[in-house]
Amino acid sequence: MRTLICCKIQAFFFSIRSAMKPVPLHTAIQAAIADPGLRIALTSNAERRVRGRISAFESLPDWRERRVHAHAVRAEVIEHLDAYLEQFSQQARTNGINVHRAHNAAEALQIVLEIAAGQKQAEKTLLFAKSKSMISEEIELNPALEAAGHRVVETDLGEFIIQLRGERPSHLIAPAIHLRRGQVGQLFHEKLGIPYTEEISTLTNTARKVLREVFLTADIGLSGVNFGVAESGSLCIVTNEGNGRMVTTLPKIHVALMGMERLVPTLTDLALMLSLLARSATGQKMSVYTQIINQPLTGQTRHVIILDNGRSTLRESPLRESLYCIRCGACLNVCPVFREMGGHAYRGANGEIAPYPGPIGSVISPGLLGENFVQLAQISSLCGACKDACPVEIDLPKMLLRVRAGQMPSRNENLVEGQGLAKIVKLGLSGFSQIAARPRLFAASQKIAGWALTPFPAFLPLPAFTGWGFSKDFPKPASKSFRERWKEMGKQETRKQEVSRRVCEIPVQPDNRPTVQPSNQITVQPDNRIIAQSELIKRFTAELETLSAQVSILHANELTPRLVAFLRERGVTRAQAWKKISSLNQADMAEAGIQLERSPAPDITVGITGALCAIAETGTLLLHEGADFYLTASLVPEIHLVVVQAAQIVTTLEEALALPQVKTASALALISGPSRTADIEMVLTLGVHGPGEVHVFIVDG
Repeated sequence: MRTLICCKIQAFFFSIRSAMKPVPLHTAIQAAIADPGLRIALTSNAERRVRGRISAFESLPDWRERRVHAHAVRAEVIEHLDAYLEQFSQQARTNGINVHRAHNAAEALQIVLEIAAGQKQAEKTLLFAKSKSMISEEIELNPALEAAGHRVVETDLGEFIIQLRGERPSHLIAPAIHLRRGQVGQLFHEKLGIPYTEEISTLTNTARKVLREVFLTADIGLSGVNFGVAESGSLCIVTNEGNGRMVTTLPKIHVALMGMERLVPTLTDLALMLSLLARSATGQKMSVYTQIINQPLTGQTRHVIILDNGRSTLRESPLRESLYCIRCGACLNVCPVFREMGGHAYRGANGEIAPYPGPIGSVISPGLLGENFVQLAQISSLCGACKDACPVEIDLPKMLLRVRAGQMPSRNENLVEGQGLAKIVKLGLSGFSQIAARPRLFAASQKIAGWALTPFPAFLPLPAFTGWGFSKDFPKPASKSFRERWKEMGKQETRKQEVSRRVCEIPVQPDNRPTVQPSNQITVQPDNRIIAQSELIKRFTAELETLSAQVSILHANELTPRLVAFLRERGVTRAQAWKKISSLNQADMAEAGIQLERSPAPDITVGITGALCAIAETGTLLLHEGADFYLTASLVPEIHLVVVQAAQIVTTLEEALALPQVKTASALALISGPSRTADIEMVLTLGVHGPGEVHVFIVDG
């Protein structure tokens, strides 16, 4: 069976990255703009994400204050990065995680290959199941592993699609944003052998079936890291589909790749960042799955590779603020340039696609990877929409101007201004700066230009070779300079001064309105009363139902019969369940013919769990791994049944993360509804890799 699966995987997955040939920047831009299908895909996706972000932030009355606070937290981390890295590394090692430091991409690749070599027996080829990681794109991990004879399978639906196409991601969080459903249908027909279809649910289910075999047979799981928590040594990974949980839970070895800047000091700071990340990225209050990993699971080995790769140098440059980025992708969604041409048009001087596109990519790609990508800073309108959308208030327009001015890390420390500009433009700007720096010469040239251009219209079209002539006109110099006009006016008053003088001469009439004396003022204090449990239940239920989950409220003695009835209705006789679930009589379930297992199995379709707590403000469940609690029960089966005591419902994420088990459990999962994806044309589909159904039973009394 294993051999058959491996043969299938080998047929399905292979790298054709070389198909993405180097193309000059202007050629790539022109091709993208000329593609009507691409324009439709980009515009539709961006508009929905922008609307979703705005709607999601409406549920945060203090979102402005949170942005300011988040900026301060990120600034604090980058300012004292060495200390936080040491604290994080020490705590992670204490927790049993193997910590590696990589100075550059080559060292990071070598560490991964050494980990693989330690597991390889004879000539066995290893299978890597990989969750989404932009770091892996930065260091070109997939080609390196494939060159060493291993198989790497992208398990995020969007990443899976573009891997089959041999492409790079075209967006930080939506890698297949540039594709239409027909293109995906044709791809799956050619690569996976299914009949051509444009039905998105069918395409998603096909990917689920193929990738489920990968999860169950992978030797090593690879993931990125959204945040590392310094005080606890925790890894935080955020996904919607469930593939991140799969690759960090099922394989015996988990390797996490983390940029050295991706730290937060405390779990409280993590709660702040999570409240902004999902809202900015996908318009959700919380992503479906947020993992907090403290230790390896039983029988598992965990590694985290902390990558520098230019970040230390970037930190000491005028571009250090770009390290505050939390990779939400909001700046791409609002950028008018990105919305016209997409991520694959962002090319370096050698024609290679930049690993990071969009406004933030136009700063960090040259900042981390060198002068090859400095020209990206020129393809920006500097409109400021990216700054307004950024959840941590990065001043991206300022960063882009600094890249243009040459204020970026470089092997050559000499300042080179105007990087990325065409030579003719550089020559013109250099000549203008020489003239403008000399007042008399500037005045003379202005007068000559004004006289010479008198017959021409007020706005002059620029030649096409400047790159601006297609969209901008140049204003004709005035026949008289401002200095000349001012001199002619002499000491005469301006019209505004005259009006002001006359107004001041009008006599002020006495105010005969009665004067209102201030009475004893009433100061309104915030309502700090504890929210009634009934209100928490109501709010939690409303939020969870919005997320396509089902909620039932019942008495303790009703729980077991209700679950038995549910399972019988579905024809289920076996389920994976926690060993201890409050209010559930497992002996009675056994008598009713329901066999409860402790480990997952391919034929088990229902998982039954309790919860550590539930969060009312987002409709989120917090589950933890332990001797009697198994996170696989909430992940592998197609249906997840959850038992929550009413007293376990708390108001906020901050309260949930303050529970002591958050630091002591080997791993935790914050779950907000069924597994979902919108990687194909932004069409929401439930049940990608995790459960497609979530049923919550609230025991109240």
